[in-house]
Amino acid sequence: MFHKEGRKIILAATLLVGIGIIVIDKFITINWVGKTLAIILLLFYIIILQFFRNPKRNTVVNNNHIIAPVDGKVVVIEEVYEKEYFKDQRLQVSIFMSPINVHVTRYPLSGKINYSKYHPGKYLVAWHPKASEENERTTIVVENEVSGEILYRQIAGALAKRIVNYAKPEMQVIQGTDAGFIKFGSRVDLFLPLTTKVIVNLNDTVKGGEQIIATL
Repeated sequence: MFHKEGRKIILAATLLVGIGIIVIDKFITINWVGKTLAIILLLFYIIILQFFRNPKRNTVVNNNHIIAPVDGKVVVIEEVYEKEYFKDQRLQVSIFMSPINVHVTRYPLSGKINYSKYHPGKYLVAWHPKASEENERTTIVVENEVSGEILYRQIAGALAKRIVNYAKPEMQVIQGTDAGFIKFGSRVDLFLPLTTKVIVNLNDTVKGGEQIIATL
């Protein structure tokens, strides 16, 4: 299953590979050169397909749990000052996605969208300390009666050139459902209450839409 954000790119890649194979077959007379070029085209096609894959995830909805919004590696767990929305101390948990990870963003909890804002910016590498504040990004705040307000931020990386965000103010959303997509490598930051118990560790690999990363 592939994400809808990849339909045009997958179609273009299919046409490109198809035309490329025809051209190679017709004009490349040296056998090993033709085979090498064909393999390169097929590898390119496989990379595009795997990047836009959208595997089904079985979310157990629970308002006491914060689930991983994306697949990737936990690269930050620390107390920070969140200055865009809360303007107070929060517990930050950041997950880095490499180009080979699934890039679907999923809602980390159920509730109402109180805030959703896009910020243009730079394209520093996603693990850069200033990426959360200086890169292109979207900031979303979800609230429910149990967990209160939780902020998550989609951040573009050095390769990511487009962030897709489906969250709109006043929307009611369900934990684990599709919240957006970040194209070609990036990171998601969560800002949680200081009383939150984080149950993942630095460098853990997490699975978006299923894995519990914190409890309230």
